[in-house]
Amino acid sequence: MDSAIDDIIVGQSAAVKEMKKLIEVVASSPTSVLVLGETGSGKELVAQAIHAASGRSGRLISVNCAAIPGELLESELFGHEKGSFTGADKAREGRVELAHGGTLFLDEIGDMPLALQSKLLRVLESRTVQRVGGNTEIDVDFRLVCATHQNMQARVDEGSFRADLFYRINVFPIQVPTLAERHVDVPLITNTILAQLTAVGGGDRPSLEESAMTELSRYPWPGNVRELRNVLERAMVMFPGQAITSTHVRENLLRMKAPNHDEEMDALWEASQDLSGVDLIADKAEAPLPHPSHYADWFSYFDGIDMRRHLRDIEVVLIEAALAHSNGMVSQAAELLKLRRTTLIEKMKKLMIERPGSNDDTNTASG
Repeated sequence: MDSAIDDIIVGQSAAVKEMKKLIEVVASSPTSVLVLGETGSGKELVAQAIHAASGRSGRLISVNCAAIPGELLESELFGHEKGSFTGADKAREGRVELAHGGTLFLDEIGDMPLALQSKLLRVLESRTVQRVGGNTEIDVDFRLVCATHQNMQARVDEGSFRADLFYRINVFPIQVPTLAERHVDVPLITNTILAQLTAVGGGDRPSLEESAMTELSRYPWPGNVRELRNVLERAMVMFPGQAITSTHVRENLLRMKAPNHDEEMDALWEASQDLSGVDLIADKAEAPLPHPSHYADWFSYFDGIDMRRHLRDIEVVLIEAALAHSNGMVSQAAELLKLRRTTLIEKMKKLMIERPGSNDDTNTASG
């Protein structure tokens, strides 16, 4: 294993080891990579690892497509010539040019406006870029890595993302596991983050007792590694140089961050909104739903749960996802859900779920 990859991505769980192998396999090639994973799971670290192990002499240039307004993103990506628009008092290189000889990382690619998608596709096909307001074609040589938490196939189906660009960027997909799927890595990640926080901000690093580390490891982490980092930064502030117990973790580090009731539901089940995203990976893995065992400790962290509403919402999400995946064929959707067709029809009527494309009640349970 390339040491650069191990230095950037911390963890020895089976899921992480498999991801590291994929990174090592693809790193030295010019192939486009699409990194898939939930918000906060560490997709940018995968891009960093790919670049570090690639051997490319240029820089890693990152652009968050969701953080830059659409009207500014074109200039940010492709650069502009002097006088091309108000405020363009001098020519400026875009991020694509800056990535020459290196790697261009487009985070949250699913949020790129359609107009820019066509321009990016032209750059990928011609390997040249034209600045805003210019007419000169500039040769560029870069490796493209994209990332998203969205279901890109669904974006293509609804017409908000170009199919030809999607096929261009989805040459080598890599799925980043959630922190819940790699909970055995929590102690390693915790120690690494605490060392980073201490090096950057100074202060006395707290120590975590074994019971505290166990508590962190069994928490479901709906916000993934980003949430863990926030909790540990809070620990640096609240317990400098002190020993942290499991009680501190539950009552001071996690519970004080507990969102309101609706946010609890949304955060925990955010992963289930994009179930068909697993089809982008050749390995037909189990759908990325939170594990039932995570609920065993629910009341250690949250004050309550509307179980009937929560289970109903889960049913709606899964049934709608199955119907969409089967193009509205109820029999196929029932097979996906491991239900009898008649049972699924009853649930669709009860939950008022229509097949995709149906416009009246007579079509609700046909197929």
